Amino acid sequence: MRYKTIYTLLLITISFGAYSQGKVTLSGTITIKTNTETIIGASIFIPEAKVSAITNAYGFYSITLPKGEYTIVISCLGFENIEEHIVLTGNVKKNFSMLEKTKTLDEVVIKYNNSASNIRKPEMSVNKLSISTIKKMPAVMGEVDILKAILQLPGVSNAQEGATGFNVRGGSVDGNLVLLDEAVIYNTSHLFGFFSVFNADVIKDLKLYKGGIPANFGGRTSSVLDIYQKEGNNQAYHVTGGIGAVSSRLLVEGPLVKDKGSFVVAGRTSYAHLFLKLANNDNSVSFYDLNAKLNYKINDNNRIFLSGYFGKDKMDFSNFFSNNYSNSFINLRWNHIFSNKFFSNASVIYSKYDYGLKIKYVGIDWTSDIRNYNLKYDFSHHLSDKLILNYGLNSIYYQFNPGTIKPMDEKSPINADQIEKKYAWENALYISAEQKLTDKISLNYGLRYSYFQRLGEQNVNNYANDQAVIFNPQLQIYEEGTPTGITHYNKNKKIIDFGNLEPRLAVSYAINNDQSIKASYNRMSQYIHLISNTASVSPLDIWAPSDQYLKPEILDQVALGYFRNLSNGRYSLETEAFYKKTKNKADYIDGAELIAHRAIEQVLLNGEARAYGLEVMLKKNTGKLTGWLSYTLSKAEQRTPGRNDEEPGINNGEWYRANYDKTHNLSLTAAYQFTKKWSFGGIFTYQTGKAATYPIGKYQYQDITIANYGERNANSLPAYHHLDLSATYTPKPDSKKKWKGEWVFSIYNVYNRGNAASLMFEQNRETGLSEAKRISIFSIIPGVTYNFKF
Repeated sequence: MRYKTIYTLLLITISFGAYSQGKVTLSGTITIKTNTETIIGASIFIPEAKVSAITNAYGFYSITLPKGEYTIVISCLGFENIEEHIVLTGNVKKNFSMLEKTKTLDEVVIKYNNSASNIRKPEMSVNKLSISTIKKMPAVMGEVDILKAILQLPGVSNAQEGATGFNVRGGSVDGNLVLLDEAVIYNTSHLFGFFSVFNADVIKDLKLYKGGIPANFGGRTSSVLDIYQKEGNNQAYHVTGGIGAVSSRLLVEGPLVKDKGSFVVAGRTSYAHLFLKLANNDNSVSFYDLNAKLNYKINDNNRIFLSGYFGKDKMDFSNFFSNNYSNSFINLRWNHIFSNKFFSNASVIYSKYDYGLKIKYVGIDWTSDIRNYNLKYDFSHHLSDKLILNYGLNSIYYQFNPGTIKPMDEKSPINADQIEKKYAWENALYISAEQKLTDKISLNYGLRYSYFQRLGEQNVNNYANDQAVIFNPQLQIYEEGTPTGITHYNKNKKIIDFGNLEPRLAVSYAINNDQSIKASYNRMSQYIHLISNTASVSPLDIWAPSDQYLKPEILDQVALGYFRNLSNGRYSLETEAFYKKTKNKADYIDGAELIAHRAIEQVLLNGEARAYGLEVMLKKNTGKLTGWLSYTLSKAEQRTPGRNDEEPGINNGEWYRANYDKTHNLSLTAAYQFTKKWSFGGIFTYQTGKAATYPIGKYQYQDITIANYGERNANSLPAYHHLDLSATYTPKPDSKKKWKGEWVFSIYNVYNRGNAASLMFEQNRETGLSEAKRISIFSIIPGVTYNFKF
């Protein structure tokens, strides 16, 4: 089937060749002049023909035009515009190099309204942030943070302070496909979400898809965060770094072979644990990470890349518990240009995430991990100035280790054990097209077919009536089912399989060059799931594949938006309304225990979820003061009805607030260039409190007071809000010396808001009354960092 599909794609490609007959093609690569780093998302605009193109993830562009004389205008945020006259009499391959803008206090003058191409582009529910924009934002502890920047966008929130990851449009954390150089990152945070795993010094570009997700992405139901690392300077050696109060970082880049190959290596480490030891504090928290990338240009049509990442967190809380986790990947890529219209990228990727937890008073040492081996091959065919075809394939082999159990020492009552490992294989084929139907209407449409197999070697439990969870009518509770037998599957033997068609469609109607209306629909399938219980001592990270009990999630999302550029692009307005519904949303039975559970299906039920809302974003793009205001009004709910008339389900089968529901989410982000030496930044965030379950009473059992809890997530934590400020001082902004330095001063949570990570309910020993105590993780935190480069 796969070969027939590829053959069909090639026939489609050939059949569209008539579009370009009698025309010529201008193609090439756009790079940064000082280091030849390719630029993603640069705009190429031809005013005479009113035709535009955008460079792809590898800096490649292609435009087909009639023969003639044209003006080429190239623009990209953070770079000086290029304007050049060209005569096209035949196919031309032309590369451009752009100069980065230097700091200026003058108002930006826009000669061409190149943002019109974004207004017309059939792309919505997408946010792009340049590193230059992110670096203008307040730097917590003196270090800019990509995830903090993402959280200021409409539709994006975090569960609470001290929680890792992020939530998009009411989706769960595991619904986000996070890619770094095309490799999956399973945990995006360091130190309880205080830092992200992404070192901004080495990041080149990022794009967040909240909806209207292109067909080349799959495997998740909430969002796609697509991030690329820098390729390194192939002209000269440079060093960039920063020394802060909590962490320090260093980046080295330079040529392998001048003009042909380069490398970049970056590392970060924290040392807060050293200060804790000096203060005789038994607690310890630390992290470190390492980024590396090599690339080599074989010739004008072939280029290879080798990139990798490794990061680790360690947390030790006195004599209570310790926790560690790490991400790692390596990716070998090959870019090939078949012709001035035909581009390809092939990647072979290995990725791993492991998680460990030691509970000292129990004496258990528990670890789990997920590994995947990923092969992907993508093609991009620029058939004409009105039609671009993308297609490809993706194959991922998974290995899941739910738990390796060891005793911590010889006194531990725990016996060494290994929970049975699980294996799966996920494959996909896709085809999509970006087409300009008329001067006003543009489309992006496609189809993805995904196929997932659970594979042996494994013993699979059998249950009466195929129900791993049973309902106890006397106690009116759900309980773990008892296996009636076991079926053994040999290595690579298929246990169960799933196949899903995933259509995608986005349409843009341009009212004029400054206004457009856009709409999108996408279906997504998710076959692997994060089994997490934040009620545990430490949040657990156990990834599990779909099976006959844990069904794959299927999401349908629609969105409608209005987009407008104001004052010739100085301001912009984005508004979107969305609705999404998910089938087979996993839910836990009350009292579910996840640590070292051999049959996770015994504590899970399949339900459904829905989310809907309105997003507004107003941006100021130019001048001394830049920034944006974003607001989201939304609702995220979940429902798990009973499987028959005798079962109540969860919360009596009614809709209830999801853990990541935030009714109101407001963010104000600002950057102000006061002088050449001084710049300032500020972020104010306000979010509705996280859903919570409070006790509604208590009862005595053998002299023990036990809380009686109400309906799940019927309550809320107090509202979450804080203000962050930063100031950057550059002593010698006009210095011609190679060494350049700056001081960054920051204050996190300026007015010392004690945001509740959770509430703890207990009985006051003196009064005997029940009381709630707010547990806060971060108070006001000042920071200072010295950044340098040479």
